[in-house]
Amino acid sequence: PISRADTVTLPPEYIWTVVNAWGDPIVAGGPEFRHDAGQSAADQALQAGMHHDGMNYFPLPKGSNSSNHGLLAVNFEYTDDGLLHTDGMEDWSAEKVQKSKNAHGIGVMEVQFDGETWRVVKNSRYGRRITADTPFLIKGPAAGHPLMQTEFDPTGRTALGTWNNCAHGVTPWGTYLSCEENVTPYFIARSGKVSRMLDRYGVDAKSWGFRWHEFDPRFDADLHPNEPNRHGWVVEVDPFDPTRPPVKHTAMGRMAHENAALSIARDGRVVYYMGDDDFRSRFEHIYKFVSARPYVQGGGYEENQDVLDEGTLYAARFDADGTGEWIELTQGKHGLAPEAGFSSQAQVVIDARTAGDLVGATYMDRPEWVTVHPLTKEVFCTLSNNTSRGKGAPLGKTDALGADAANPRAPNLMGHIIRWREAGGDPASTRFEWDIFVQAGDPGHKDPLKRGTADLAFAQPDGLYIDRRGVLWIQTDSSAQNMASPDWENIGNNQMLAADPATDELRRFLVGPPGCEITGMIETPDLRTLLVNIQHRGEMPQPHPPRDDPRNPRA
Repeated sequence: PISRADTVTLPPEYIWTVVNAWGDPIVAGGPEFRHDAGQSAADQALQAGMHHDGMNYFPLPKGSNSSNHGLLAVNFEYTDDGLLHTDGMEDWSAEKVQKSKNAHGIGVMEVQFDGETWRVVKNSRYGRRITADTPFLIKGPAAGHPLMQTEFDPTGRTALGTWNNCAHGVTPWGTYLSCEENVTPYFIARSGKVSRMLDRYGVDAKSWGFRWHEFDPRFDADLHPNEPNRHGWVVEVDPFDPTRPPVKHTAMGRMAHENAALSIARDGRVVYYMGDDDFRSRFEHIYKFVSARPYVQGGGYEENQDVLDEGTLYAARFDADGTGEWIELTQGKHGLAPEAGFSSQAQVVIDARTAGDLVGATYMDRPEWVTVHPLTKEVFCTLSNNTSRGKGAPLGKTDALGADAANPRAPNLMGHIIRWREAGGDPASTRFEWDIFVQAGDPGHKDPLKRGTADLAFAQPDGLYIDRRGVLWIQTDSSAQNMASPDWENIGNNQMLAADPATDELRRFLVGPPGCEITGMIETPDLRTLLVNIQHRGEMPQPHPPRDDPRNPRA
């Protein structure tokens, strides 16, 4: 049943336990968490960051099928600086900025099941933290382009850091893909004078209040207007080698990436489906990347390290007749010409959003996670919500967008899940058929725009993962404000459901505590352990209560 209890609720046949929380040490020598938030910035660089999101389990030994010993790669999406520091945002300083940057990024930890519970292996040689200051190699068509060059990196080939890492992906050669989502609100252009492209990506005189620019000039877009271009990419991390530099793959396009869902074309090329979930613009596109060459089956990183750096990027158009087309985003095609601002493929991938606009890709209702059915190759994508549809205009547009076949509700408060099938069952195809898998909402709601099409009540689907049996797991991310509203009376706290795509049956499997988002999921190979993230538990509809209030737990 639905729940508003301050705990994780599961069916009686299951048990849950905490594996890792913000501040737990994951790098050798890392200190234990301090409940007064007194750890230093240097301490935080050795500990788990804030707000766990996408993650993946990699069995140990490498290449094995172990379900009780492995590596867990985890994204740390953002920070709540009011809780990160002992005195919150007061007396803002360079140390606080550094600590906030160190609480972002990615972590790799060794985990083990001892027969009763899961634990993180302390002082593991695999333990690793990647933060907002970690050097990344820039590869692909944008590497070295003038739009990627800055005072700090005149070559345009090495970027510092990753942040706002949302969901994830994996490669067939055993590496982890982390997806940079809403990166631009960390920058600020106080003058209000920005280029057309910076405006399209949401850089302006406002920010989300991280205030990094006050002590790190990289985040002052007036001084360094190219710095935002170096972020918003899919990044690759080798979890088995902490010494290997992480990479930003520019051929896959720059956007507010939610995740990167893998499929394999018939000829062995890798295909990744990606949603652009910009929280501020809300109207963005769905993309697909198809590598230029097949990956080396059985090969590792060394044999496949360049596979993601050359290929074709597409944006999706969903037509009203239930068919669709992947429109190629290649310089010189479909109007992507110099007179439109695209003189090279580098400019296309750096400004992928505008490229999608120009070719007529469909504006979707906040496309979030994508997942691919392992047997049928059907693709599912959550469209979380868009209360601006029918009301506001997308970034760069002057007219409001109303409902369309693929986004049938305006405004869309509750969200829906869309499904498509590639022509001929080949992920590399440029044509597809689509339908609406389910519309979220309360099936008994008096307002038809808030009424779900399933028997179970749920709202604002976000996380999505389909396992090797074909069970489709759906996670929800309703805000604390929404969950406190009358519309959520019969929905309750955020939850996780299991669906059978063949029969459309849905069952509620897990309900989280108040205020949290349910996100990130992966199973062990034996399907006996499901790893799930409980993000920002205790978040309040109003400003946060005092630090010592019991409603503000650590994680």
